[in-house]
Amino acid sequence: MSDLSDDGFLDGRLRIAQPRRGFRSGADAVMLAAACAAAPGQSVLELGCGAGVASLCLGWRVPGLRLVGLEAQAVYAELARGNAAANGIPMQVLTGNVAFPPARLRGMAFDHVIANPPYFLDGTPAPDGGRDMARREDTPLAAWIDAGLRRLRPGGILTLIQRADRLDAILAALRGRAGSVAILPLAARAGREAGRVILRAQKGGRGPLRLLAPFIMHHKPAHAGDREDLTDAASGVLRKGLPLEAFFAKVP
Repeated sequence: MSDLSDDGFLDGRLRIAQPRRGFRSGADAVMLAAACAAAPGQSVLELGCGAGVASLCLGWRVPGLRLVGLEAQAVYAELARGNAAANGIPMQVLTGNVAFPPARLRGMAFDHVIANPPYFLDGTPAPDGGRDMARREDTPLAAWIDAGLRRLRPGGILTLIQRADRLDAILAALRGRAGSVAILPLAARAGREAGRVILRAQKGGRGPLRLLAPFIMHHKPAHAGDREDLTDAASGVLRKGLPLEAFFAKVP
């Protein structure tokens, strides 16, 4: 892939090569990384890692992780390998489909699995095939969740970011296999409905479901020109690489 951009994430702390016209990771990948509660020495699998943005943001914040990515599109898998090397963050990237993972992956177990599955069930295909494959659901969402749970150790944590209107499908796929679910709604502005949710679930967990206070991305009630108006919390995550752990913490 020759037509690449050199994009800065975390205020330029990471430099990521991405296709100019294909699928391009953005804020959702950074938010996903911030929601993963991995600790040094633990292992993390990202399903559908694309060019590696979420895993590399996580690896920048938490040194000493064993990072593994699975990506169906070989050209994006190669980008992820190159981005990991360029940023000095060890990451193994395997090429394969979530529904039919390679044999090497089937022999691994992880403390955490993270994923940003495709958001759209239908609609007009994107002109770029790579972007269309990354954005439109081909493998069912339940298969992504099944693949994640299979690769988790008992007690391991699955972390997803997805459209809010897919929450019912996520919960249905988790039923009987994972619990202690925590849901963080992401709203663009105060008073707006959440367009996204971040969900964490523990394999074999038995705790009650928790619906957390929404995370607000922007200060102003409406978009006003090209000037950035991130809330302090959103700026901390997107610019400084801060974790979202305080938002998931239980209130005494």
